[in-house]
Amino acid sequence: MAKAKLVVELNEGSVDRLGVLLAQIADLTEQADAIKDAIKRGGQSVEGSLFKATLVDSDRKIFDKEFFVKEHGPGVYDAYTKNTVSISVRVSSR
Repeated sequence: MAKAKLVVELNEGSVDRLGVLLAQIADLTEQADAIKDAIKRGGQSVEGSLFKATLVDSDRKIFDKEFFVKEHGPGVYDAYTKNTVSISVRVSSR
């Protein structure tokens, strides 16, 4: 079953609510990252009462842009890239 999309009507408190939510997310992310780091240091999967954290190893390949440009020049790289428009919202405290 699809989850209904939350629709928000902007009002004078909306931006403040957004700022509070983003601050809470930052705090929760910091806590979650600390727990993940502890699990990684432990070197094994861990089970709780409700959830299980599994360590997963993977090899990734990444594109080394600096090396490519050094070897082939910026013109070749630029020929295969494109610009896109991005609209974002930045929130800062007053």
